[in-house]
Amino acid sequence: MKKQLAYSAIALVFALSACEEHKTGTMEIKKICVSDSMARMIKIDTVKVSQVKDELSLTGEVSFDENKVVKVFPFAGGQVTDVKVSLGDKVSKGQVLAILRSADVAGNYTDLQSTRADVAISKRQLEQAEYLYKNGISSERDYTEAKENYAKAQAADEKVKQQISINGGGNTSSNGTLIVRAPRDGYIVEKNIAAGNFIRPDNNESLFTISDMKDVWINANVFESDIAKVKQGYSARVTTIAYPDKVFTGKIDLVNSVLDPDSKVMNVRISLPNKDLLLKPEMFTNVIITNNESGTAVALPASSVIFDNSKHYVVVYNNRCDMEIREVNPVKTVDSVTYIAGGLKPGERIISKNQLFLYNALLAE
Repeated sequence: MKKQLAYSAIALVFALSACEEHKTGTMEIKKICVSDSMARMIKIDTVKVSQVKDELSLTGEVSFDENKVVKVFPFAGGQVTDVKVSLGDKVSKGQVLAILRSADVAGNYTDLQSTRADVAISKRQLEQAEYLYKNGISSERDYTEAKENYAKAQAADEKVKQQISINGGGNTSSNGTLIVRAPRDGYIVEKNIAAGNFIRPDNNESLFTISDMKDVWINANVFESDIAKVKQGYSARVTTIAYPDKVFTGKIDLVNSVLDPDSKVMNVRISLPNKDLLLKPEMFTNVIITNNESGTAVALPASSVIFDNSKHYVVVYNNRCDMEIREVNPVKTVDSVTYIAGGLKPGERIISKNQLFLYNALLAE
């Protein structure tokens, strides 16, 4: 180690006592005291027994939250004459998405003309029958029959109006035009339509899917050998190629009960908030699943461990003038926590910030 550089930094903040040297294990160290200025620079942590976390690395991809989307279907079949939006476009409620020409819609308006004519005719006949009946010229039966005919004509007319309403109402016209509009604000995350397509009346595939993208799903793949390592509720950290330094955190909220018959992997789903809209459907992701079901072990901050001469050490803090270097045996490091198999006992205190200065100062020349 470059002790000369280290000591020049230490001299500014330590009160060194060179009058005494002693050994810890096989390491000869000096006795030093921490100055007030250095005390403000270091951090002291207490060694604890903690639940051992385990990690599993998975791959996955981003998809929209299917519980928070709107699928747009046509009200009637017809031929697509124009598509106004593309995949990924931001749309507003009421915005025109596509235009169709529908024989069903045109037929509804033809029927409406017919029923309106029937209503007008039956109304005149009723007025005539009422006049004749009240003047004793025709029978009550003729008058009753005229009223029934008028009621039937009105019912038929109302039925056609309801059919037009079902097929799009104000978004339709008598020439058979059917306008498809966005039912909400959001983004087009699925598009299954192109100009010239013919949409069957019994079509069960949505033309568009709209999502606000404020919440997304991460669908991760678990190999058969790792199935026992994932459960609903386990924590997940997600990173992407687009934002390698940004970590998104969530939990597994669904574990599929079956494997994909082709890839032979099991899918798990992680729900994530996406308020900044950074995550987009089809993005590739790396997923780290963490669980706490592997027993307990002595744990300390990973930042406190010093690697030197192929060994791992920590600086044990007893008081400001009593510190020692202790070798430890790390087992694993998960989520900034290092678990060790020996070298420290629960309750002992260690330096976890700027401990390298102390380490260099404690080492004897």
